[in-house]
Amino acid sequence: MSTNKKIYLAGPFFSPEQIERLDKVAAILAQNPTVETESIFRPNQHSYSEAEFGSFEWQTATFGFDIRQIDQADLVVAVLDYQTESGQFEPDSGTMWECGYAFAHNKPVVLARYKDDLPINLMLSGSATAVFNGDADLTNLATYDFNALQTKYVATKIY
Repeated sequence: MSTNKKIYLAGPFFSPEQIERLDKVAAILAQNPTVETESIFRPNQHSYSEAEFGSFEWQTATFGFDIRQIDQADLVVAVLDYQTESGQFEPDSGTMWECGYAFAHNKPVVLARYKDDLPINLMLSGSATAVFNGDADLTNLATYDFNALQTKYVATKIY
């Protein structure tokens, strides 16, 4: 028996462009019948407010909460686009760490990227169950079967 999947949506949220990309991916995932729409967890929407942003208390609470959310999720979907507006192709280091943590804890990792002409890190691509690469391919997240988790790779350069 298959059940709809709980997703931890990883990705940078430090600029309006980054938040817009996360919004778009979340909206596509919400269309997917194998996703538990109410359980798409986005760290930027669950900020710890009991302490000043950046304080040790805030850091400790945020780290612990995000780890527990990955542990409770069925899988991680990671948006790799970070500072592409400024010509950078390297994903956000926090997002990469979340992917590594998920993989080490036997959680499937699905990579999503808007810029389809950039290389993907070998360790990230190697840990991915599926890769959705480019605007057109990202729309396929709406129909991807997160219960079956079919392996899906794309031809891309690695580094």
